[in-house]
Amino acid sequence: MGIWRGLRVAFIMGSLFMILLIIVYWDDVGGFSLYPLKDPKHEVLQSGWCAPTTMSPPQTTPASRAHTTSSSIVSTTTSSASFIPKEAAQEHTEEGEGKQKHAQRKEETREDAEMEISASDREQEARKKRIDDVCSGKEDVEVPERTRPFSQIPSRELDHLIVDDTHQIIYCYVPKVACTNWKRVMVVLSQSLISSSSGKPYTDPEAVPADLVHNSTLHLTFAKFWRRYGSLSRHLMALKLQHYTKFLFVRDPFVRLISAFRNKFGRPNQDFYRQFGSVMLRRYGNVSGDLPETATEAFKAGIKPTFQQFITYLLDPETEKESIFNEHWRQVYRLCHPCQVKYDFIGKLETLETDAEHLLKLLKVDHLIRFPSGAQNKTAASWERDWFAQIPISTQRQLYKLYELDFELFGYPKPDSVLHQ
Repeated sequence: MGIWRGLRVAFIMGSLFMILLIIVYWDDVGGFSLYPLKDPKHEVLQSGWCAPTTMSPPQTTPASRAHTTSSSIVSTTTSSASFIPKEAAQEHTEEGEGKQKHAQRKEETREDAEMEISASDREQEARKKRIDDVCSGKEDVEVPERTRPFSQIPSRELDHLIVDDTHQIIYCYVPKVACTNWKRVMVVLSQSLISSSSGKPYTDPEAVPADLVHNSTLHLTFAKFWRRYGSLSRHLMALKLQHYTKFLFVRDPFVRLISAFRNKFGRPNQDFYRQFGSVMLRRYGNVSGDLPETATEAFKAGIKPTFQQFITYLLDPETEKESIFNEHWRQVYRLCHPCQVKYDFIGKLETLETDAEHLLKLLKVDHLIRFPSGAQNKTAASWERDWFAQIPISTQRQLYKLYELDFELFGYPKPDSVLHQ
């Protein structure tokens, strides 16, 4: 019993002693602070700008220490901002303005690109609608092929439709309408020609030799489908026409004729002299005696077809009785059959640069290839009046009737000779 009483007394005395210690400690500390004091050295390191200073802390009452601590934090932050060097602040401002201007220019460039694409899309829709209207008979022009289905077009008339199965593209090439460069593009995409220097397929269209690109063995055309696929050829053509992206490029029909004449008869060309030039000279040139054997000899003697003789040859009914028009002056509607083939893109030589850029994006190959930027066809549309100045108006009108459907299908204006009849 005495032991229990002794333990109680000891417990009470211990509790009183602990209470006394707490009172003494509380009086010394001055109460709790929500903002613990910081080491001044730490404040300097955190700010990064202020130089370290050594000061004796002012005497404060315990009640004011929390307020003093809070004020010191605000003061330190303010001092850090006020001590930022002027040059650094200016650089920071200029950097921010530069980034803002760069972002603004980037946004403007993106908007301009979107506007250009949108304008190109609208132009394409207008060109395709024009073809639909002419082929459907809405325009007052005769369309010889309007009612003929694609399945009834002979294979030999499909030899200008080049197929690239890898990228699912069909290109109808029209001679004298940048077809050399577009064939170069198709050769690179199909990897059908090996470079003699590297031993690998060409990757740059401009590097593909112009004299090789017209080799028909390089290109898979619809005309070759029967030999390759037999009875399945027409079915495969229909599937590819349905799913592949189809395009062609055109130009003013009369300017195209000028370009063809300059290229094939304006300088010695043995093949064209023998097959066509000599025929024009004999029929319409009043040439007596035998003609020179070669184009070079004929040119040296001053014997060569004139542009008027060329036009007369085109208008002569006997010409196509002997053989179909050569591809360089055959009408586009006969080469590419736009009333039977629903083209996804109709490019024009007059807007070649922008159309080529738009088309490569549409084909999703703009990251793989660039359209050749070399010399373009030099026959200018402004030359038309000079070249036709010596052609009788009645002959010009006959010629327009021969190419009228090309004018109408692709939206080219009628020549002055036709407008003023």
